[in-house]
Amino acid sequence: MAVKVYIVYYSLYGHVEKLAEEIKKGADSVDGVEATLWQVPETLPEEVLGKMGAPPKSDVPLINPKELPEADGFVFGFPTRFGMMAAQFKSFLDATGSLWQTQQLAGKPAGIFYSTGSQGGGQETTALTAITQLVHHGMLFVPIGYTFGSGMFEMNEVKGGSPYGAGTYAGDGSRQPTKLELEQAFHQGKYIATITKKLKKE
Repeated sequence: MAVKVYIVYYSLYGHVEKLAEEIKKGADSVDGVEATLWQVPETLPEEVLGKMGAPPKSDVPLINPKELPEADGFVFGFPTRFGMMAAQFKSFLDATGSLWQTQQLAGKPAGIFYSTGSQGGGQETTALTAITQLVHHGMLFVPIGYTFGSGMFEMNEVKGGSPYGAGTYAGDGSRQPTKLELEQAFHQGKYIATITKKLKKE
């Protein structure tokens, strides 16, 4: 039976979704692992989204909180709002109360990835504040640390991400994830898939 890794994310302008796609590729590169992309529901009205210039959502299916226990491991992704995860993703997690009561996610590994508007926009605070959600569920936070190697020490170009997980900078929305940021996302997917696979065997 395949090891299931769910990549669950919220993306308004597509930056987080691009990272999610690369994380899926990384997870799928691990033999015996089946990675699936899921979006969390939007909470903003269409009228508001239109005024914000948000593009239409992709055809990646929406996930119901009740489907989370089917996975063996997770990678959660979201843009940052004032140094914390976007309200859409927080709203999704707020709906997991019944899973928390029965501890159905306890012991499952989970990683985090994110997008911020600027270098001081919360690349690390977003991850740090998101960890509390995992803790209350008894999940195992899996940071990538410095396993990405030399890419973690890049100083000649602007690069999102940190030891907590992959990341990118959106700027005014026109900046897209760079080759290096996408490579880090691929690495994160492969890394977490490998750990999830090891944990399931034990």
